[in-house]
Amino acid sequence: MDTRRLKSFIVIVDSGSITRAADILHVAQPALSQQLAALEEYFGQKLLIRSQQGVSMTDAGHAVYRHAQIILRQMEQAQADASAAGNSLAGRVSVGLVPFSSAATLSADLLAETRKRHPGILLHLTESVGQTYSQMIMNGRLEMALIHGTGPIKGVRFEPLLREEFFLVAHRDFAIEADNKPVPITALDGMPFLLPPAYNFVRRAVDTAFTRTRTNLKVVGEIEIVRTLTRAVSDGLGATIMPKAVADRIVTEASEPLICRVVSPRIDETLSLCVSDQTPLPEPAVAVKEILLELTARLKP
Repeated sequence: MDTRRLKSFIVIVDSGSITRAADILHVAQPALSQQLAALEEYFGQKLLIRSQQGVSMTDAGHAVYRHAQIILRQMEQAQADASAAGNSLAGRVSVGLVPFSSAATLSADLLAETRKRHPGILLHLTESVGQTYSQMIMNGRLEMALIHGTGPIKGVRFEPLLREEFFLVAHRDFAIEADNKPVPITALDGMPFLLPPAYNFVRRAVDTAFTRTRTNLKVVGEIEIVRTLTRAVSDGLGATIMPKAVADRIVTEASEPLICRVVSPRIDETLSLCVSDQTPLPEPAVAVKEILLELTARLKP
């Protein structure tokens, strides 16, 4: 098996088109089509379905895509291990940090600590809102991720680390008193809110809390960028409800003094470390995991 064919297959799938993949790989389209045909002949299965919209994977294609990611990562790690034999840890480690959570506040510290302890490790960090981290771990695109929830999801293992309590953050014009008492969710009926989209864990937790208390949740804007959310809340365009670490960041970075109070009934979510339950972590990834666990432990109240 020529691993270049596996790499080409991954690029075709990720780009969604043989034509685009040929441009990315700087090879002629007929040559790329021959590589795909050779791969399908090797596995004795049709891997991709072509259409005017591009390409889509068959069931066999999904299986090959997942294994191709793992094989190429292992090849990269083998090269790094050979180069660093007898020296420090080396290799590429990919970590997903779920946005709108305490996890997202750890990225700079994780990078700094990894560089300090293991300068040979190339750390790849992502805070994507449009991709499912558990699926990326199963496909071999990530070694680990900090995500909301406790599973179960077949193919990955969850290690619950901490519970994140949610806080209301609002401009003083919304007439929320600045004290330490919990704000009843029922008192927020009809208040304009700025929140992530419905598929986000934070949004779902807020939706559930308002539904259980039979309170109207008025969402006037869906925002997936913390910096934009901070500015909008500072400008009084709406209030928000966020995990404490994100709420603290909004208050700190805001241009106006903001009210930050816990809500009642309590809203919280579990932050878990997610890894594959099928593929053991290579040594560099184990080292990064240890640092990530140390940093997460500091967030516990």
